[in-house]
Amino acid sequence: MSTDEEYRYFATVMARGSSPLYERLALAVAGDEEMLAMLDGLPPAKRQPNLLFAAARHVGGTPADYAQLRDTVFGRREEVVATMLARRTQTNEPGRCAALYPVLASLPQPVALLEVGASAGLCLLAERYGYEYRGDDETVRGGATDSALLLRCRVDGPVPAVSPGAVRVAWRAGIDLNPLDVRDEDDVRWLRTLVWPEQTDRLARLDAALELARRDPPRVVAGDLNERLEDLAAQAPPDATLVVMHTAVLDYLPGPGRAEFVERVGRLPGHWLSQEAAAVFPHIAARLREPEPRTAAYVLALDGRPLAYTAMHGGWQRPLAG
Repeated sequence: MSTDEEYRYFATVMARGSSPLYERLALAVAGDEEMLAMLDGLPPAKRQPNLLFAAARHVGGTPADYAQLRDTVFGRREEVVATMLARRTQTNEPGRCAALYPVLASLPQPVALLEVGASAGLCLLAERYGYEYRGDDETVRGGATDSALLLRCRVDGPVPAVSPGAVRVAWRAGIDLNPLDVRDEDDVRWLRTLVWPEQTDRLARLDAALELARRDPPRVVAGDLNERLEDLAAQAPPDATLVVMHTAVLDYLPGPGRAEFVERVGRLPGHWLSQEAAAVFPHIAARLREPEPRTAAYVLALDGRPLAYTAMHGGWQRPLAG
């Protein structure tokens, strides 16, 4: 996919209905030859819309329109490019745990959580959040009922049968190429900048999760997920159910790296819990029997078996039959 196509796709599929500003900015970038030339001078992994917009906001604040974005990018080009090269799109959205929690609750307890692409590790704290699942005729609450963070999720189908304290975590750890520290002011500012404009509810969730995490920060080790996976998994207590999990991470690996990960995780004891775009794992997509939603969504799968379509940033899920 060319850079202009990537930005058009981001505008019309990813940002539409979620961030009007990012939709407008991405469409403008797609038609700006000078901006595209600047982006094409960067490594392919550094041309992403999320990364460009976050870096520009990190350097110059949130632009009101494309003219302001352009002024920041070209007026402070060295700073913007340096930020893009040094940083990654390490979105750490705790709302994604609403899809993970019922699956974790269905497994033998306690669990040992190993997250690859963990960012600051906020999704490793799933049992510390409260959950509310709303269907057409039923509302169910679970998780930590006294938590400062309540994650609400609309369910288009059967509401999961979760209960307070259903998930017990005996051990947790994460892997990331560049772990972010919930106690580091600059890392926190980057995490907040990754939240899309207009999405004040997401920002409030992030701030609440960060406050909880600071009390007992999760362990996230630096390294390549394929290189560190087995060694870290071996540190999990043998009497806990190992769960290797990830959300919106494997898309950043080339095909051979994904295939290697699937092979490696398949050799481990326990379970593999994935939440990725359908195209990331063709062998999982091949098992889908229902069409994808019109809005951008992930496929939640356990050990390669699709369970639900889920919202990119949490808040909605559609269980899959079978």
